[in-house]
Amino acid sequence: MNENLQIRTYKKSGHIEVICGSMFSGKTEELIRRIRRAEIARQRVKVFKPKIDNRYSEFEIVSHNEQSYPSEVVNNAEEILDKCFDVDVIGIDEAQFFENDLVQICQNLADSGKRVIVAGLDQDYRALPFEPMPQLLAIAEYITKTLAVCVVCGAQANRTQRVTDSDEQILVGAKNHYEARCRLHHMINIDSKKEAI
Repeated sequence: MNENLQIRTYKKSGHIEVICGSMFSGKTEELIRRIRRAEIARQRVKVFKPKIDNRYSEFEIVSHNEQSYPSEVVNNAEEILDKCFDVDVIGIDEAQFFENDLVQICQNLADSGKRVIVAGLDQDYRALPFEPMPQLLAIAEYITKTLAVCVVCGAQANRTQRVTDSDEQILVGAKNHYEARCRLHHMINIDSKKEAI
């Protein structure tokens, strides 16, 4: 045997998939679809969501069209890392509600051979990048941008219109606070006046 020949051993390669878009664009629905397919393939899966997101269910991720999947509630991204030793596929919903350390947590999981599927808003209600999503988009191997339907004109919508008075970046809600809008019909509230972006 040639002494210069090196035998390489490979561990399973992990990766990061990001599903992003506006509210009502089907992000959670797509996450659930991928998780269910992983289960069909007999892969071990675990899904997480931030504690702040209790709109539809405390212990499930739920899409706006009422599809659901059991999930673990976590206070921060570090808890996810501690709970994923025995799984192949990790789903993380509402990523925009986590701190920026979620980026490194996803990197660590993918580096250890896990498939990490992250879903979240890529823009806030002002159409500005919503951290930590931009950083996740930069490091992901696969990106899916979902589009909703503008409630004003029916065009494809990639923005989230806040329809209640609040200037907080994070305001958890659904149709009671938000609508999907296209670029033309998206407006922000500045000094109590609605102005188009």
